[in-house]
Amino acid sequence: MQEEGFEPNIVGLLCHWCTYTAADLAGTTRTQYPTNIRPIQTMCSGMVDSVYVLWALLGGADGVMIGACHPADCHYVSGNYKCRRRTAILKSILNTLGLEDDRVWLCWISAAEGKLFANTVAKFTEAIRKQGPNPIKKYWSA
Repeated sequence: MQEEGFEPNIVGLLCHWCTYTAADLAGTTRTQYPTNIRPIQTMCSGMVDSVYVLWALLGGADGVMIGACHPADCHYVSGNYKCRRRTAILKSILNTLGLEDDRVWLCWISAAEGKLFANTVAKFTEAIRKQGPNPIKKYWSA
């Protein structure tokens, strides 16, 4: 359901220690990536509650990208594993509600992977662009 001229609005919930630093690295090395993402820094992906993701989607975001440290590499020991479990449950809930679960991506990106961050944002933006606008946006936007 691709719309003509549609530009996705993506919220990025990014781990301070890895993915947010990778985004910073991508910026400082002038690696080009779409400007559709609105990065929000969290101390750990384990702190990303499913309610934050749902709130972003209900608030009009077309997609949510959660950036976490690689497995077994979390600065808070197991935060990324908590995030992985929460994301799996959230995707199950989204499917049950009839919403597209692929509007939420969980990505493992370390601080040194600025290029991977840029490539992931580009792929996610293109995937959301192909899906079209968030279908629940029209019901919640006032």
